[in-house]
Amino acid sequence: QLQLVESGGGLVRPGGSLRLSCVASGFSLDVTDIGWFRQAPGKLREGVSCMLSRGGGINYADSVKGRFTMSRDSTKNTVYLQMNNLKPGDTAVYYCAADPRTSPRTMCVMPSGNYYGMDYWGKGTPVTVSS
Repeated sequence: QLQLVESGGGLVRPGGSLRLSCVASGFSLDVTDIGWFRQAPGKLREGVSCMLSRGGGINYADSVKGRFTMSRDSTKNTVYLQMNNLKPGDTAVYYCAADPRTSPRTMCVMPSGNYYGMDYWGKGTPVTVSS
């Protein structure tokens, strides 16, 4: 059974840092696009970052570029989102999502935060940035 479980959210002051984790089970990250997405209260869900399958690179939304870094530990089938210099506007529920691919694509999250379809979603972890 394909499953994604996020952790690491919490309350942090502006300028602070958090690291989110997403443990994947039931599929190999090597052939899967996997990314981070967020939804703030009253807003549409947006893409944050996405790691393309087969070593295709990482996309970031412009709103987080230079502050957030996505990484992967293949031995643990886990991806991470290191979030630095957090701002109140980063407050949202953060979701991990995955899309096993039979053929690679060149992008999954666009600079605007729009994103391509993802088949599997975790339940999310809340992040609140407030003083």
